[in-house]
Amino acid sequence: MIASDVDGTLIDDRNQITQPTVDVLVRAADAGVELVLSTGRPPRWIPEIAEQLAATPAAVRYAVCANGAIVYDVREDAVLFAAELGPDVLESLRTVCTELVPGCGLAAERAGTVEHDAATPSFVSSAGYEHAWLNPDHVEVADHHLTELPAVKLLARKPGMSSHEMAALITPHIGDLAEVTFSIDTGLIELSVPGVHKASGLQWLLANTDVAGSSVIAFGDMPNDAEMLRWAAHGVAMGNGDPVALAAADEIAGTNADDGVARVLERWF
Repeated sequence: MIASDVDGTLIDDRNQITQPTVDVLVRAADAGVELVLSTGRPPRWIPEIAEQLAATPAAVRYAVCANGAIVYDVREDAVLFAAELGPDVLESLRTVCTELVPGCGLAAERAGTVEHDAATPSFVSSAGYEHAWLNPDHVEVADHHLTELPAVKLLARKPGMSSHEMAALITPHIGDLAEVTFSIDTGLIELSVPGVHKASGLQWLLANTDVAGSSVIAFGDMPNDAEMLRWAAHGVAMGNGDPVALAAADEIAGTNADDGVARVLERWF
């Protein structure tokens, strides 16, 4: 199995899987080796990536989403697994974040059952939350509604701070309530169920589907990839990666803009 992060890893800076990467993934698929996306993205942000491979033998069947908290069946548009923080825990985490980082915005990512669950908003935020990505899709709600339903992760956002600073400030006060990580260093941290990360999501996938994972190569670039890179038979950090990811890897590849994933895979395929 090839387990790959998406942003900063599999795609270039134009959100595209480059042709050399597509070509080597097709050769890998022809050899019986499957690509599984392993990302901080929610299921609703998977199609724009999966569609780039849909017409090839390397078409994506599964994605581990929300840093391992969701396992998503891409072809069937179905959430197979979700590790959720309960309302009481979310409220405790909300209190810690607002006390330690005054003025931070908070948001909750909910699992739903499909890519776009019409029954309830998937991504809700407190007033004034500043989205870290270019495609904001959050629904603003009152603070007491933010934590009223289970969520796969609580996000805290403070523009002007680094994510490293926020994580260092908050982690010692979280205890065993949540796992703290981040996928971008622009004042955004993500809190999920303890012990849930990309490696645990991939382990669930291997235990509950027919995906073969006797020898896994994994690619990533940020702290939310570290557990996956250590767990894989061979963990590869991107040359553009965060020091935490670089330290967790067995190898450092080229950057995502220079076909780093493809250049490593070309040794075998």
